[in-house]
Amino acid sequence: MNHPFNESTIESLCLSWFESMGYGVINGPAIAPGEPAAERTDYHEVVLTGRLREAVERLNPQLPAAAHEEAVRKALLTESPSLVANNRTFHRLLTDGVFVEVLNPDGRTSHEPVKLIDFDHPEANDWLAVNQYTIIEGQYNRRPDVVLFVNGLPLGVIELKNPADENATLGAAWNQLQTYKQQIPSLFTCNEVLVISDGLEARVGSLTAPKERFVPWRTIEGDTEAPTAHPELEVLVRGLFDKRRFLDFIRHFVVFEESKEAIVKKIAAYHQFHAVRAAVHETVKASAEYGDRRIGVIWHTQGSGKSLTMAFYAGKVIAEPAMQNPTIIVITDRNDLDDQLFDTFAAGNE
Repeated sequence: MNHPFNESTIESLCLSWFESMGYGVINGPAIAPGEPAAERTDYHEVVLTGRLREAVERLNPQLPAAAHEEAVRKALLTESPSLVANNRTFHRLLTDGVFVEVLNPDGRTSHEPVKLIDFDHPEANDWLAVNQYTIIEGQYNRRPDVVLFVNGLPLGVIELKNPADENATLGAAWNQLQTYKQQIPSLFTCNEVLVISDGLEARVGSLTAPKERFVPWRTIEGDTEAPTAHPELEVLVRGLFDKRRFLDFIRHFVVFEESKEAIVKKIAAYHQFHAVRAAVHETVKASAEYGDRRIGVIWHTQGSGKSLTMAFYAGKVIAEPAMQNPTIIVITDRNDLDDQLFDTFAAGNE
C-alpha cells in the first residue's frame, strides 16, 4: 500500500508553492531534447540558454546584439577544474554584471557591464521551477527533483526524500547532492543554494556546506517564526524563494572565504538575513535628516555567526544608495574578537 505522503506528493506540493509565488512550473520531460517544446538540444546542456539570451537582450536594450552574445558566452564559460572556483567566478558575474567590450559610435571601445539579472525589479526576470530535470554528463545520467531557474540559470536545487522510507533521511538527501556534485558538476556552476528535505524537515545550505551546516529556515516574512505545525519545506520555500527576498539574498548574503586550504562558500542563515535587512532599514531611517541617530541592538547567542552578520551588514549598508558610501567603525572589547572580525571581513572582502 502506498504511503499517502510520498516523494512525488511532496514534489507536487513543492511545485504548487512555487506556482503560487509567481514562478512558471514545467515538468522536465516536457522541455527535454527532442520534445516539441524542447528548450535544450542536448541533455548535457544545463542552462536554458534561450531564456538567458532573451533576458540579457531584454535587460540590456542599450547594448548591441554582439555585446549580448559575448555576455552569454562569458557567463557560461568555465575556466577552472575546480567547481567551487567556477561557482565563485559565476557569482561575481551574476552580482556585478558581465563586462564586455563595446565599440561606440565615435570609434572608441569601452567596457560595459551586462546584467544577467535585474535585482531591483524582480518581475523583470524569468522565474521557473522544473521537476525531474534530466542531466547527462559523461557516463552519468541524473535527475534532480526540483531545479529553480532565474533567466534560464539554475540557481537552486532541491533534493527530496520519501518520508515513508526510514532510510530516506536528510542525510541521504545531502549525500545525494554530494553525488550529483561529483557526477554532474555542470549543474552547480551557477548554484546559489541547495535544499534538502524528507517532507517533514527541510534544510538549506551552500555548495561547500557540510551536512551540519545545512540549517532550517524558520520564518516566512521575517516578523515571527512559523508555527511548528507548519511544514518546514513550505516555510523554507515561501520564506527564502520569494522573488524579492531571493534576489536580495543572492546579492548581499553570499560570501566566499578563501584560505590556504580551500575556498568556502557561506550563505546567511534566516536570523542573519532578517536581522541585517532590519538593521539596514533602521540605519537609513536613523541617519535621515530627521532621524534620531539610534538604530538598535542585534543580540546573538554564542556561535550563531555574529561576525558574519556584521560582514553582511557592512556589505549591504555600503551598497545602500541612501547611505552615500558610509565609513564603518567596528569597536570590540576583546583582542580575540579583533582578530576574529578582521579574519571574517578579510576573507569575505568581495
